[in-house]
This record gives sequence, structure tokens and C-alpha cells, in this order.
Amino acid sequence: MRELNVAWCITGAGDKIIETYEVMKDIKNIYDGKVTIKVFISKAGDQVVKYYGLYQDIETNFDQKWVEISANSPFLAGQVQLGKYDFLLIAPCTSNSVAKISLRIADTLITNAAIMAQKAGVPVYIMPTDYEEGVTETRLPNGKILSLEIRKEDVEHVKRISRMKNTHVFKDPEYIYKIFEEVTKE
Repeated sequence: MRELNVAWCITGAGDKIIETYEVMKDIKNIYDGKVTIKVFISKAGDQVVKYYGLYQDIETNFDQKWVEISANSPFLAGQVQLGKYDFLLIAPCTSNSVAKISLRIADTLITNAAIMAQKAGVPVYIMPTDYEEGVTETRLPNGKILSLEIRKEDVEHVKRISRMKNTHVFKDPEYIYKIFEEVTKE
């Protein structure tokens, strides 16, 4: 198995953030020494990981962690362009970030890196919060359940990015295991 260098990007989505963190921590243990996972957190994501009590856990359990200062700082897009990462994982990804990637708006750390990865031929894996139309339930940090209606406009952006070259869209954190299995076999 070859060693992997992965950029895990966290946007301002709380939906499935705890489940995603648990999967990523498990993957770090499964591939101990064979996978480097660097975490890049958007400004909104910074608020969310703190709100869900994950900030310190992410810092403790992953190789490095950066919080967005601007669209180019830290300079993730440049690192992606230079091939320093085997793939970009954006999980969870807000409807705002999905729409920006869909419309080619690179004004945040993560949307800039995703669009640059697409241009540079680096695979991008995205887990959108608004995957399909209908009512969904999400767990708040206090444990309460919040029902949200996913709109067709948001799902249209998901469909659009799913058709983009080198871009893979998935629904659940458990799928991340499959991504790592497939990429480590290459």
C-alpha cells in the first residue's frame, strides 16, 4: 500500500459532523503510518467544530489543522495545484460551498481549493448536507433533533457538481471507508 496525503476540509455544516469525525479518526487508526490527514477548516467550520465540541479532538487526533484566514491562507489551493495531496475530502459540505463550487466561485479557502483541485486533476470527494430533496433530520450539539426541508435548488447544485470531472459526491460518512480502500489500492 502506498502512503497517502489527504486534505480533509470541513465547512460550516453541523449535519453528520460527529459521524464524519468518528470515521476519519477510525481511518487514521486503520491506516496508521500510511495516511497523513491534514485538516482544513473554513471560518464557518471553525465555529461549528467548536459548537460541537470537536475542536480539541481534531487538533489532537490529526496530523495538522489549519483554520481559514482567507481564500488563499493557508495556501491550500497552491499545495493542491502542486500535487501535494492525493485527494481532497470535503465532508460535511454546506449547500453554500456546494453552490459556490457549482458556480465556480472560489472565494473561500475550501471552494478555492476544490476548484483548483478540479483544474489540476486532483480527485475531490464531497459529502453535501443537502444531498436529496425532502425532509431530513439532523442532531444538534445538545442532542435534540432538528428537521430541515432540503430544497430542489440546493439539490440542483449537488447534481451539477456530481457531473464535474474528478469530482465524486456521496451521501454518508460511512462511504469514506470505501474511498480510502479504493485509493490505497491504486
